[in-house]
Amino acid sequence: MTATRSARPAEGTARKTRELSPQPAAATVAVRPVRLGDLDQIVTLDARVTGLEKRSYWQSLYRRYGAPTQAERQFLVAEAGGRVVGFVIGEVRDWEFGSPPCGWVFAIDVHPEARLAGVGARLLSAICAGFRRAGVRKVRTMLSRDNNLILSFFRSQGMMAGPFIPLEMDLES
Repeated sequence: MTATRSARPAEGTARKTRELSPQPAAATVAVRPVRLGDLDQIVTLDARVTGLEKRSYWQSLYRRYGAPTQAERQFLVAEAGGRVVGFVIGEVRDWEFGSPPCGWVFAIDVHPEARLAGVGARLLSAICAGFRRAGVRKVRTMLSRDNNLILSFFRSQGMMAGPFIPLEMDLES
């Protein structure tokens, strides 16, 4: 993940207040299970990164993955200074496409001002630890081929192309 840095304001101009300090120290970041009270910050973070507010989508994900009763499903957040600065969601899937059970990461994001501080790596490490506790030894994900940011992140964490080829077709004719 890359961070964007803005130029310093010109002399005599007011400095814009930031939501959080850039690049929290790794020691100040705690990774923990999501709480219902985190949803507003997650919706805001996702909307900032994707340009779309998807509140009902995130509420649905919280209902499915936010309850810590199933070891196979995980929804974790990274918190720094009392603010959510990232999240990761995944689950163990069994025998899809003939694959033995493995962990799937289907959402991960870090606040742009907190990138390059190891937050994404901590989130991925935490969800992988949960997958190991659930008994799996492999993790997979899927991403858009033009998303160089997330592709670079996953590759930096040791992930590489797997044995499957995604296929799709339009259902509208």
